[in-house]
Amino acid sequence: MKKVSIIIVTYNSDTDIYDCVTSIMEYADIPLEEIELVIVDNNSVGCDAMFDRLKTLWGEAIVLIKNSINGGYGQGNNLGIKYCSAPLVLIMNPDVRLLCPIFRKAINFFAKDKDMCVLGMKQWLTPEIPSTNSFTCTYMMNGYLSTLLSALCTRLDIYIAKYMHFSGSCFFIDKAMFEAIGLFDESVFLYGEEDDVHYRLLHHFKDCKMVYDKSLGYLHLTKERLPDIKYEKTLIDVSIIQNKKKGYSERKTLINRLRCINLQLLRERMRIKFGKTDHTQLNMLKELKQYIKEK
Repeated sequence: MKKVSIIIVTYNSDTDIYDCVTSIMEYADIPLEEIELVIVDNNSVGCDAMFDRLKTLWGEAIVLIKNSINGGYGQGNNLGIKYCSAPLVLIMNPDVRLLCPIFRKAINFFAKDKDMCVLGMKQWLTPEIPSTNSFTCTYMMNGYLSTLLSALCTRLDIYIAKYMHFSGSCFFIDKAMFEAIGLFDESVFLYGEEDDVHYRLLHHFKDCKMVYDKSLGYLHLTKERLPDIKYEKTLIDVSIIQNKKKGYSERKTLINRLRCINLQLLRERMRIKFGKTDHTQLNMLKELKQYIKEK
């Protein structure tokens, strides 16, 4: 019987996926026979060769799904979840590496409490440098408050379930509860899924419990990513879409995002003043501010 199903969606991810799978095998503190590994490829180049190598690495028990389209992150994950058989699901990005055993403790969390819905873990940029993205405040929170609260709470490992959603790069979720809310929203191609899932779970299940365990950690390989204005603009657009579904106006969302950017601009100007950075991030934030004002 499978106790955990791991869903990994790939898209031209052959430089990442093998180390990701190896880290699962290295830190599996339950028998591999109890882990169902499901990999969905979103119609990328070289899929057959990648699948053959994955079979060699994991064995024939691995579930490999060729998506006929690239329907986005949510659609790919939904496809994988429909195939999986375990009651507990781990959503995992291919650029994630486990840093410690996580499965036995996660299984116990969910087994002991029927209202347990989501388990989040501490995200690291390197084994020595913690990320500030283990969890983030919801898009509907006041922009000044969400920026300050997210920064403070992630550094102190204080998670407030009502107002904060976990990073979508690696988290455990109860399969039945996830299915009850309709899984990921496939109308959104990429980004912002966490906030939407968080909102729907809290409003569907009265006693839904979301727990953060800082002793369970994973590495997310984002430290070397350069500032990306297209990505940041997409996050703004997605926050508008997600909030509209909740009856929250576009104007309020844009005001919140603008407040976030104003605080970030202040921080970057201080960092430049003390010689800790160049103008790259500052210039991008200025462009984002203009993008919001033009909407």
